[in-house]
Amino acid sequence: MTISRGARALAAAALLLAAMTACAGDRNSNSPGAPTSPASSTPDSTGSTTPPPTETELASRAASEILRRYYGVRNDLRQDPKLPLTRLGTVAVSGELTAQRLLVKKEREAGHRQVGDTKVAQFKVQSVNLDNSDPASGKVPTVQIDVCADVSDVDFIDSGGDSIISSDRPDSGWIRFLVSNYEWDADPDGGWRVASSQDLEREPCDVS
Repeated sequence: MTISRGARALAAAALLLAAMTACAGDRNSNSPGAPTSPASSTPDSTGSTTPPPTETELASRAASEILRRYYGVRNDLRQDPKLPLTRLGTVAVSGELTAQRLLVKKEREAGHRQVGDTKVAQFKVQSVNLDNSDPASGKVPTVQIDVCADVSDVDFIDSGGDSIISSDRPDSGWIRFLVSNYEWDADPDGGWRVASSQDLEREPCDVS
């Protein structure tokens, strides 16, 4: 996958926006010979049953979880220059992994450090595509998620402790993420990683 416009612009966004910016059919069946068990439904208090989650719902949950972890890892790495950049590999892949490595490396070389945490103010899963027909060319299960990032408590300081953030920086901004699973066949639940990000021209969300 290619680095998106937002990902390529992350280095500049660090100074202006601080930390704002930072597809296979159903999941394969169990391997031959492995025991299988039918999906069951759970009765609720009224005696009716709750159907098990669908493949799409499971993918949405897993992708959402890794995206929230992604923000946590980025906060940690941009606040503590001693932490290894290899941690990015646990939450990002493809163009996003490359872009985030470059961003954090440049910030550290310049002596810049983040203070405070970027938070997820709003979170919207827009689409889920479980097409895994051509992983080699990037056609893997992918979930598209729009996030409004809250940077109202975030500052960036230089080596002398002075803020380098513009006084007119907005407190929030929208980013569109593609969260993909390049390990779908082997790990349909835990192989999700953030693959790309792109800034959206949208009204900031309310974080007051």
